[in-house]
Amino acid sequence: MQENSLSTRQKAIALNLASELYGTFSEIGAGQEVARWFFKVGGASGTIAKTMSAYDMTISDVIYGKTQRYVSQRRLEKMLQREFDLLSKRLTPERGGSTRFFSFANTVKAMGYRIKSDSHGWMGIRFQHRAKAQPSDIIIHMRMLNQENIQQQEALGIIGVNLVYGAMLLFDQPERLIQSLMDALSANRIEIDMIQFNGPAFRGVDNRLMSLQLVQHGIADATMFKANGEVVQPSEMLYKRAILILRGSFRPVTKVPIDMIKCALARFSMEYNLKDEKPLVVLEMTLQNLNQKGKIDYHDFLDRTALLGTLGYPVLISNYDTHYRLASFLFRHTQKPIGVLMGVSALRKVFDEKYYTHLKGGILESFGRLFKNDLKLFIYPVLDKRKKEPITIDHVEVLPHLEQLFAYLRVNRNILGIEGYARRYLSIFSRDILGEIKKGKKGWEKSLPPSVARMIKQKKLFGYKPH
Repeated sequence: MQENSLSTRQKAIALNLASELYGTFSEIGAGQEVARWFFKVGGASGTIAKTMSAYDMTISDVIYGKTQRYVSQRRLEKMLQREFDLLSKRLTPERGGSTRFFSFANTVKAMGYRIKSDSHGWMGIRFQHRAKAQPSDIIIHMRMLNQENIQQQEALGIIGVNLVYGAMLLFDQPERLIQSLMDALSANRIEIDMIQFNGPAFRGVDNRLMSLQLVQHGIADATMFKANGEVVQPSEMLYKRAILILRGSFRPVTKVPIDMIKCALARFSMEYNLKDEKPLVVLEMTLQNLNQKGKIDYHDFLDRTALLGTLGYPVLISNYDTHYRLASFLFRHTQKPIGVLMGVSALRKVFDEKYYTHLKGGILESFGRLFKNDLKLFIYPVLDKRKKEPITIDHVEVLPHLEQLFAYLRVNRNILGIEGYARRYLSIFSRDILGEIKKGKKGWEKSLPPSVARMIKQKKLFGYKPH
């Protein structure tokens, strides 16, 4: 919660007393917990035109149209559109000149007597940022982490009030709006892993940057967007997919990651005998990758993501400081094969026990979590600058008391070396290329994919200046 933030009750009262706001509430899956706040604090007749809950699927289909999934973004968008259109059509002649209309909706799979799986839901609001304006949307996906239905309902009501308050009164401060969504809540109750801003109220807002805000402020552990920059709920990309993931700083992305992915995909398909299925390649940047001198440069972040987009792969932003935490996230979305691609230097860190002192079982517990579903690490060599020779997995040394553990993981094919790599690329290091770009040296383009080099020149990224 932000300092000096209003309570849920104060927000509901403020909205009820704002005579220019008028809207509808449509809630499916966990009661009418959001609308209840506005009724409970008094004065709701000044804010609420209608509330409804179409729980029966047949009734819901009649109102909003048939759908394959009732708890989905598509269903939420239909709810928002229908209710906003009805409201504005019926009331614009009477009060449209001075009223900002809105429609709030959620569709949720909450904990219940028969439902014991992960609880999640979609929530959104379509609203006018000023009277007579075209509508704008805010859509979020959330994971509800409480283990009791009553607690989930309570959290749902709070975040709903926060969303309505943020949309109607903080729309011109999107970062503050994002942080305010967690007022009176904590990260162990609700996780928001996707947020989208659309419409005239949010001109100039980049949803990739808003996704980063979720992770940076601890509202989500990870968030995701496609190569074209469209933010997505992670499970929509990862659900029941074989996944190969590569984490890095990509500043800039060179030919090395391209070669890593090419070689690892060949080994990945062979190891898991994937004939007809193409693994999903994901590029991951952690907050640690993005931090420069203790802070995140948002312009630099957008530059890097734009360059990664030219490669055609989705991007994951996370705060996973260890690989077993990343693995746990991936296991939540798929039971199919998972490969984590890394260089020799990163593998050495995996075997560094200082990263696991917070675990009771230390490195053994971390490896138990990392490899429990037959996850495999694919290791790309690094160049020994002194000897000018590749350091492969066969040359990796670990501390004496970990040698048998390392050997065990290799024998059981949990850790595999990459073959067929382009040796000429091993001398390419991103930090060296970045220095050459900034200093205006010639020839750095040869170390980058052509599409990346072109974009750096066109947009003058990383301090590039034409000769």
